[in-house]
Amino acid sequence: MGKPTGFLEYNRETAKVLPPKVRIANFKEFRTPLNKEKQKLQGARCMACGVPFCQSGMMIGGMASGCPLHNLVPETNDLVFTGNWKQAFLRLNKTHSFPEFTSRVCPALCEAACTCNLNGEPVSTKENERAIIETAYAEGWVVPQPPKVRTGKTIAVIGSGPSGLAAAQQLNRRGHNVTVFERSDRIGGLLRYGIPNMKLEKSVIDRRLKLMEAEGVKFVTNTNVGVDITAEELLKKYDRVILCCGASNPRDIKVPGRDAKGIYFAVDFLKKVTKTLLDSDFTKAPYEEARGKHVLVIGGGDTGNDCVGTSVRLGAKSVTQLEMMPMPPTERAASNPWPEWPKVLKTDYGQEEAIAVFGHDPRVYQTTVTDFIKDKNGNVCQARIVKLKSEKDAKTGRMMMVPVEGTEEVIPADLVLIAAGFLGSQKYVTDAFKVATTARTNVETKPEAYETSVPRVFTAGDMHRGQSLVVWAIREGREAAKAVDESLMGYTNLV
Repeated sequence: MGKPTGFLEYNRETAKVLPPKVRIANFKEFRTPLNKEKQKLQGARCMACGVPFCQSGMMIGGMASGCPLHNLVPETNDLVFTGNWKQAFLRLNKTHSFPEFTSRVCPALCEAACTCNLNGEPVSTKENERAIIETAYAEGWVVPQPPKVRTGKTIAVIGSGPSGLAAAQQLNRRGHNVTVFERSDRIGGLLRYGIPNMKLEKSVIDRRLKLMEAEGVKFVTNTNVGVDITAEELLKKYDRVILCCGASNPRDIKVPGRDAKGIYFAVDFLKKVTKTLLDSDFTKAPYEEARGKHVLVIGGGDTGNDCVGTSVRLGAKSVTQLEMMPMPPTERAASNPWPEWPKVLKTDYGQEEAIAVFGHDPRVYQTTVTDFIKDKNGNVCQARIVKLKSEKDAKTGRMMMVPVEGTEEVIPADLVLIAAGFLGSQKYVTDAFKVATTARTNVETKPEAYETSVPRVFTAGDMHRGQSLVVWAIREGREAAKAVDESLMGYTNLV
């Protein structure tokens, strides 16, 4: 282990963060990592528990506890403490495809399950992970790993998000010939266009893609499978197909006035901003989208927060973020004990920035929209909102959020961003391959399996499990790769 008394001697310390009013001047990452010596002390805080919940990836209370990839957390933390950075990288590389992504965007399930949470603060494992992979890149340890022998087997991966990239990386290194199809103009899927640049700079993605191309993975962009190329063509040309198209059906708000101009799905808004930045090599941002406008964000999750932070950077006049559910407690409830995921209030970067600029938290809890109001030109200009309360449905016995009479209020809204989550996979893709789907429109497989109802067609990621985290998508991509490899070769040595 690191240092037996490290958790007693050293306080938790994480990356330095630029002040909100400074960082909103651009769309760059705003965290400055600790220096090597300070990072080593963070590794020393790991106790190397007899039962390391941090790497368990168990479902407890309906939520994941610990890393779904089963990263060897105590081992890598110890190696950070002793300064054995190359060995730390080799350990991390055994279980993880893209630590440079998760060390930036993961909510750190490993830290939530850390034993230090029982009476203090968790080990900064996420920061350690970032230090490991960035040191590895800087030292030249992350190099292409092309297979020594090719099997002659061909695989098409549909979708280039984290699950598709993870599956492609593993299967290519196994020796299969892998082609990744992406309907957008750039590779990356959710990583590219769903996550703002200030959370994940796109150069980080490009760095990894160059390695994968050097290893032999082929990427095809601007190709919409099911439209530009048929499922029949792919199944004729490739031995196996893996559907990794994500949960790309955004949940809509069906209220009067929804057809007003100026109302967008969050994912479309975020994509437009990122694409404008990339197309102009970061010389231009689409300030016209939000500058001087009253922005209403519907949805209190990570995507909603990304919309808040993006709108602030684009010069919004005000930002309001609606959340249907009650405000979480500031501390764990007795019914939410460790090592369950802590259901507590989190103020993310976007909300911090809105507080700094506007002087108050943009979030309004237990509130929803009843209708949108248009101006004479058909543009949204206001929204009518109402407070909600929890009430048991007499027929089903389920608790539901219902409107509170007399709490209606009209607020200004020139730009509305719907960040209400996603319903599942898009129908034209599942129809093209004729795969069975669940009631939630996710692609159906047997439990803990990845082959669909159609032979030779597999699935992974959000398209399979529903809207989830990047780390889960990577886990699913790696697991699907194992299943595909075994179906092709009769066995698999992938991990």
